[in-house]
Amino acid sequence: MLRIAVPNKGMLSEPAWDMLSEAGYRLRTNPRQLVVQDPDNDIELFYLRPLDIAVYVGTGTIDVGITGEDLLRNSGTPALEHMPLGFGASTFRFAAPNDSPITRLEDIEGKRVATTFDKLVQDYLTDHGINAQTIHLDGAVESSVQLGVADLIADVVSTGTTLRNAGLRIFADPLMHSEACLIRSPRVADDDPRLTVLSRRLQGVLTAHQYVLMDYDIPVDKVSAAVAVTPGFESPTISPLHDKQWAAVRVMVPKKKVNQLMDDLYEVGARGIIVTALQASRI
Repeated sequence: MLRIAVPNKGMLSEPAWDMLSEAGYRLRTNPRQLVVQDPDNDIELFYLRPLDIAVYVGTGTIDVGITGEDLLRNSGTPALEHMPLGFGASTFRFAAPNDSPITRLEDIEGKRVATTFDKLVQDYLTDHGINAQTIHLDGAVESSVQLGVADLIADVVSTGTTLRNAGLRIFADPLMHSEACLIRSPRVADDDPRLTVLSRRLQGVLTAHQYVLMDYDIPVDKVSAAVAVTPGFESPTISPLHDKQWAAVRVMVPKKKVNQLMDDLYEVGARGIIVTALQASRI
């Protein structure tokens, strides 16, 4: 049975649950459940703190898990990144008070840096030849400078609004860009059949999120022009209609281009254009 760790809460949790659900796995029905068995798929789900998932996967008995790249790197465990999952994107940045003379990476020399990701930050500073003290804090670190604990902070940044409200400004290059990823234990081979099935299912959901299914009717003499607009992966499905002068076309198209493609198809002569969302796929 494959043991999978998923975030119990936080910004990674709901997208991870949605992805697993769309991939056909059984999830918990009670928020107090910490372990869910899915014998039909031969898996066992463990709902854990996001900060701990890489530790359980790297050094415990959990086989694979869903967590952030930043959390994986900060864990210092031998857990391995297996595949990116396309959600939970974030950027890790340094920030200092607006009136601080700290404006460059070199200015961190000898300073105190407050962060929840102390190993990640310390490794980054060491790699860049910077000698500084990292102050570990659990949770929000924005108040650490004002309260005299640190001279600057290093934290995950989305829009930067929280930092600005705390009187902090971002400086220097990002320490890293992160997103959710599927990680595996070093005990689990990259080509383990159980991992292959899980990866294929998750990739099917990722692909489905990027595409939609488009159906339309097109005059037979304009099929070639329409197919040039929507070529699909290998080739569209083309079916005859009761009116022999018309054909029905079904094809997958990129979701972000759907409106432009509908306009182009209409100009070619397509009518009855319908777009349907996809839940999962195998390409």
